[in-house]
Amino acid sequence: MELQKYNGNIHPDEWINDLQAYFSIKQKINVNFAISLVDSIIKLPTGIDNIEKLRNALKENIFFTIFKNTNKRKLQSLKYNPERKGGDTSYFISTFCKLCYNAEINDVKEQTRYLYNSLPDNYFKYVSNEFFEKMKNVNSIDELIKRFEELVLEESNLIRDGSIVALKHVATGKYLSSTKNLCYTTGSRKQLVFVGSSEPIPNSLWKIEFGDELAAYTDNSIVLQHVKSEIFLGMYCVNTGYGYDYCKSPLNNYTEVSCYGNDRYFTRNWKFNHSKFSKLKNHQGYLKSNDIINLNIKKSYDNRSYTIRHGQVEVLRSHDIQFTIGNDAFQEVVCHNERLGGNDEWCIELIHES
Repeated sequence: MELQKYNGNIHPDEWINDLQAYFSIKQKINVNFAISLVDSIIKLPTGIDNIEKLRNALKENIFFTIFKNTNKRKLQSLKYNPERKGGDTSYFISTFCKLCYNAEINDVKEQTRYLYNSLPDNYFKYVSNEFFEKMKNVNSIDELIKRFEELVLEESNLIRDGSIVALKHVATGKYLSSTKNLCYTTGSRKQLVFVGSSEPIPNSLWKIEFGDELAAYTDNSIVLQHVKSEIFLGMYCVNTGYGYDYCKSPLNNYTEVSCYGNDRYFTRNWKFNHSKFSKLKNHQGYLKSNDIINLNIKKSYDNRSYTIRHGQVEVLRSHDIQFTIGNDAFQEVVCHNERLGGNDEWCIELIHES
């Protein structure tokens, strides 16, 4: 351990603690030697004959006032960035605590204000809304930091526009999937959608888009684009010869779900809401990883192919029923307008952010 001269760029308490640690190893503490380590630009009063008098003298010196004010200004300019934006939460927290210590900001309410002000403008829509609610009744800097970390962890699980996600069918534990250029042999004959692997593989990855930073439960419209084929999840309306109607699923009279591109008769805008059967609730109001949701979609055309504003709303469902294409069997995915049940639950998982 090397001894450091005191030049006004370290807190006196910290410097003296280091000295005491050094001298305790040597089994002796020498006040005059400690005074000799104080830089000559710092003028000390006479009569200092113990460590506590030295400590008080350093704290009463103008250099310590400048040191505290400098650390306050650093605290005012400190900005938090999460890891997804190149930041380091651990380093930020240690810097924040060190600056509070150096500036002798010990009041928790004042520390809380500085921590809140470190959030960048227009950042953390979720955190900014929840920050002060989360920090209620905090009575120590340790508890303040603990709750901030909880908030950051929750924020890191939020689904952002353009993120890659997987949708696990809760009842069967399998993932919503599609395979490029593998199409239905009935109905729309578009790219088929099924529930397949029990792990999120490339064919079960979807890019979620909703036009805002976060997707709110109160008002949302999302698009799910299959990553590998770059086309969208939805349902297709065709001319049946007796008028226009949405294609039927292979095995029953439910609405077929398929993947397709941009087409007037392909409906691809989904809405989500909490599953009423789920015990997990996102009280903050934004979609986040591991939420259990229902996905619904509104039919956009009537049987004359006219656009309708108040079309029938149907819900995405899967079940154990399988259909075959060639020698391969697939677990069916459909849309329906029946009563909601466990087969309509999907767990959305964040794979990686945009």
